[in-house]
Amino acid sequence: MKSIISVSELRKTYKEKEVLKGVSFDVKQGGIFALLGSNGAGKTTTINILTTLAKANGGTAKICDFDCFTQQQKVKNVISLTGQYATVDGLLTGKENLVLIGRLKGVKNPVKLADELLERFNLTEDGAKLASTYSGGMRRRLDIAMSLIGDPQVIFLDEPTTGLDPQNRLAMWEMVREMAESGITIFLTTQYLEEAESLADDIAVLHEGKIVAHGTADELKELLPKGMIKFSFSCHNSFEQARQELADYAVVKEETADFGLSILTNGEVDELTNILIRLKNVGIQVANFEQLKPTLEDAFLNIIGYNKNGNNGGNNNE
Repeated sequence: MKSIISVSELRKTYKEKEVLKGVSFDVKQGGIFALLGSNGAGKTTTINILTTLAKANGGTAKICDFDCFTQQQKVKNVISLTGQYATVDGLLTGKENLVLIGRLKGVKNPVKLADELLERFNLTEDGAKLASTYSGGMRRRLDIAMSLIGDPQVIFLDEPTTGLDPQNRLAMWEMVREMAESGITIFLTTQYLEEAESLADDIAVLHEGKIVAHGTADELKELLPKGMIKFSFSCHNSFEQARQELADYAVVKEETADFGLSILTNGEVDELTNILIRLKNVGIQVANFEQLKPTLEDAFLNIIGYNKNGNNGGNNNE
């Protein structure tokens, strides 16, 4: 399948701090591509460069075969961007917001299109209300409806569900799927790993300015060692003792409130037996243990080298 976005050796420096250090990836036409990374990894910087909002210091980037550096207007004509926060005008009604964008983009019948989008995004009854009165979920739906005006081939969604409650987040997921099914390519960044796992056909992990993994959610999970074991303990004291005793293992997750400790082993039965004997020999009683199926979050934390102290070596500059 043809690549609709091609990025090669993309570099960006802010105040002598190199944020992107030779980022390369391709996005196939159609479907949903997710760019994941910790805060400061460079996700928003990458989007800003691709959407012509920022200049790169090196490398190449093309969308629909248009150069993001030398053919900016042509790039703008085929893309749309929805940022982390809804950009609707609160002094206008929902319908007026849509009509305004339609006129700015030269749509032949912006009023008719506005009505169609209000219906599509379940906003018809609220179309005559000021956008300032909308809930967060409604504003986000209106924002994405506005991004569809002009028939973009690629829509960039930069953390589109930030601040939404679970119900509105699920509704947003369905809208994203519908847009992808209509043939639009979705470029998604998100802080919610389950969101990427649920939506994305293809995922790239950006860490310290470089792409460190790329594939489907299942392919990324295959990078994990096979033996992820959760141990449960009956009290906080046993949990703390076990955490110290097993400090030589990679910790996937600590559940302090439930006295649960998940670690990575080599997956062999003998290894599990040795751990249980080791804990017993120092007087630590295991209440329960189970082998866990890895999630995308587990794979992501493993890929970026996240440790039990919450440090992953990232920086604070996007």
